Amino acid sequence: MNHLFLFSFTGVFLKAFQQLNVTSKKYWAVPVFSIGMAASEVFIVWGVVDYGITTATVLNMGIGGTLGCWAAMVSHGKLFKERV
Repeated sequence: MNHLFLFSFTGVFLKAFQQLNVTSKKYWAVPVFSIGMAASEVFIVWGVVDYGITTATVLNMGIGGTLGCWAAMVSHGKLFKERV
């Protein structure tokens, strides 16, 4: 199940970072994160198909997504020297 945690962490990290790129008008970063988001979606679908829909799947993906979002918020702020 660790794969789903990592896939969700990465996918949500990329989506949250991308949202911050858009709101901050970081045009150069948009294509890079869009490609990463596409790849993460493929791995998330593959992981769910492989493991099935269970309580453990939902918890792993939910916790991974939460931590991924928080990590994106902190790292975007630090990378672009914004207040966190």
